Amino acid sequence: MRVLYLHPAAAYGGASKSLIELYQQLRAAGVSATVLTPRGSASAAFACSGMEVVHVKGLSQFDNTRYGHYRRLRWLILLRELYLAPFSLLALWRLRDQRFDLIHANEITLLPFALLAKRWFKLPLVLHVRSLQRDAHAGLRSRWMTDVLRTQVDAVVAIDHTVANSLAPEVPRTIVHNGLNLGTDVPLAADPRGPDAKPSVALLGVLIRFKGVYEFLEAARILVRERGVDAEFLIAGENARAQSGLKSKLLKLMGFSEDVESELARRIEEFGLHEHVHLLGFVADIRSLYPRVDVLCFPSHLDAAGRPVFEAACFGIPSVVAITNPEPDAVVDGVTGLAICRPDPILLADALEKLITDTPYRQQLGRQAQLWAAEHFSIAANARLVSDLYQRLVNASVERQG
Repeated sequence: MRVLYLHPAAAYGGASKSLIELYQQLRAAGVSATVLTPRGSASAAFACSGMEVVHVKGLSQFDNTRYGHYRRLRWLILLRELYLAPFSLLALWRLRDQRFDLIHANEITLLPFALLAKRWFKLPLVLHVRSLQRDAHAGLRSRWMTDVLRTQVDAVVAIDHTVANSLAPEVPRTIVHNGLNLGTDVPLAADPRGPDAKPSVALLGVLIRFKGVYEFLEAARILVRERGVDAEFLIAGENARAQSGLKSKLLKLMGFSEDVESELARRIEEFGLHEHVHLLGFVADIRSLYPRVDVLCFPSHLDAAGRPVFEAACFGIPSVVAITNPEPDAVVDGVTGLAICRPDPILLADALEKLITDTPYRQQLGRQAQLWAAEHFSIAANARLVSDLYQRLVNASVERQG
């Protein structure tokens, strides 16, 4: 089976990592992959995983997510999508002679372009939903998307119950968790910090404001400077939106672009936290970092738990997650970690202080998190769900054509 994957982000993050680990399982089941994506650290990782990579300047998107939907100045972002539209269409034309059995769009923001690809190749379309969507009745855009998802997309895959519940009830969906294949059956290296090391808290992911990076740093300042908590804070991730030149100045002026890493470094120096907070940059093998981590922090503005929470759980590390009314497959408050209702620095500091200062409690939550992760995030089990879904769609397509 040949699958054409559409992936919109150049930076290596949770979505690209999840796709790679899924493909590594599917390849053993006979799936071969071509991925259409912008050039960047994600495309390099795709190539290393054995996927055929076709580069494109960018893929045109339409954002109706709860956080990123168009409003006020954000409507100007559509100019970028219109600019990218010809490059997206040209990319499809370049693939015109290749034969595929199925199309899999790795993010719902690709919906309009994915529909074009579906019609171009006349193939079934799988659409991955990785982020919370706006209220299904919030306006014409949401109602249009609901109608399209219901009638024109062959399969909608949501990464968890929180995301699934943000879709309209009439949209059929399959919940497939992001499977994790971190080699947890192989013993990790010994903790390099030594027996007297401070407890450490990590924030992992692409450095973007909505990931809660500034709230995390402010919580660290509160803990260290105001409460005298002696801990280490690690920030690991690629600085995805660092740009220079006139374009960068215009985007920054409109609030669409920001050099987050430089701003974090400036604030660390301003707060006098350089002995406590460390910017690690991009970490290629996340397994090398977990021996240094005692608590994972995920203070995202998206009101959802992300892949780092589940990765950390695999290694017995509890998390503090900004999420209201968490579903059992996101975080179990007081069992696998602690949930706070919003990414507020004081709420973060309070939750982190509990886990930093109470070692037995932290270790108990870590053990429970590891059992929970094994139950929900088996890469083999979740890949089988996707493989079965692919086969059903391809078989149905063949029957219709025959």
